[in-house]
Amino acid sequence: MDEEYDVIVLGTGLTECILSGIMSVNGKKVLHMDRNPYYGGESSSITPLEELYKRFQLLEGPPESMGRGRDWNVDLIPKFLMANDLMGMFEKRRFRKFLVFVANFDENDPKTFEGVDPQTTSMRDVYRKFDLGQDVIDFTGHALALYRTDDYLDQPCLETINRIKLYSESLARYGKSPYLYPLYGLGELPQGFARLSAIYGGTYMLNKPVDDIIMENGKVVGVKSEGEVARCKQLICDPSYIPERVQKAGQVIRIICILSHPIKNTNDANSCQIIIPQNQVNRKSDIYVCMISYAHNVAAQGKYIAIASTTVETSEPEKEIEPALELLEPIDQKFVAISDLYEPIDDGSESQVFCSCSYDATTHFETTCNDIKDIYKRMVGSAFDFENMKRKQNDVFGEADQ
Repeated sequence: MDEEYDVIVLGTGLTECILSGIMSVNGKKVLHMDRNPYYGGESSSITPLEELYKRFQLLEGPPESMGRGRDWNVDLIPKFLMANDLMGMFEKRRFRKFLVFVANFDENDPKTFEGVDPQTTSMRDVYRKFDLGQDVIDFTGHALALYRTDDYLDQPCLETINRIKLYSESLARYGKSPYLYPLYGLGELPQGFARLSAIYGGTYMLNKPVDDIIMENGKVVGVKSEGEVARCKQLICDPSYIPERVQKAGQVIRIICILSHPIKNTNDANSCQIIIPQNQVNRKSDIYVCMISYAHNVAAQGKYIAIASTTVETSEPEKEIEPALELLEPIDQKFVAISDLYEPIDDGSESQVFCSCSYDATTHFETTCNDIKDIYKRMVGSAFDFENMKRKQNDVFGEADQ
């Protein structure tokens, strides 16, 4: 503890662990602490199953029909789910022409524009150009481009086209799904990035209380724990460590459901993601459903874990999520959680305290990745360059091989 660090990171959620890894690869001296005895924070996976029942205060515990408790790894915040086969949508002729246009589109080559100005033509006008129906528009905007509202329709189309290109390129990479999901649950991801940080000299301390964040002249200079002070130039943390520097931005409801069957009308898929667009259920926010199973080493044989989530808009959040739960029936067991969403009240430029945002209702990491890139840019002063990071890793591992 009693040392000088470039960066101290508080909390081992995925956002914090990724940033810790990046900073270590960039040559920063990093100290990473968590008050909990485990990795993951809000994005941890709970095992065994008995622990999940305790967490939600279900004192009777899981029945024998759930199998062995240690066979379960249940994500508290589901992300990175693999999608179902979408070829039925791609076979529609007008949509296929649209996808060909997107695939060929190059913002640096006007010959590929087909009369579309990427800086001024709205996405609504692009859809009209290809005569796409409302259901296809909803699918494209919310499932492919991963927008959470329809505000994008009247904005310049370039960003949406690039989002769809990213989806199709990701789909082409592995053939069945644009998404990746780690065996044994998402709790493996923070640990993976923690190991990356450790390889580059990062120091980790779990089960380490944070007594105080020390500021001088409005700027962070260190963290106090158990009578010792670790000094730093910059601090990264999740909202729970600095409640006085965050504001509530809403709520999200998540319902974890244990099933003994795959979701209906998904061709008995072992995993899938369902996005119910806001305007199809008269809401301001989409509803998300994701499902994983024993095939991913997160549940007992023959069991499935489905998680429904959405942003809370009324005083009866469980009613808001009913359209998703209807898709999952019959449900063996439900675990209901309503969480506050927090965001930092400033950008950290003066205090050098950089706080992540709470994980939202989405079942993909689009918004989390945006948060990571935004924090990195504010800390370093330039955009994150993934290719440069890969070169640094190759240099280090190349030297080790020699």
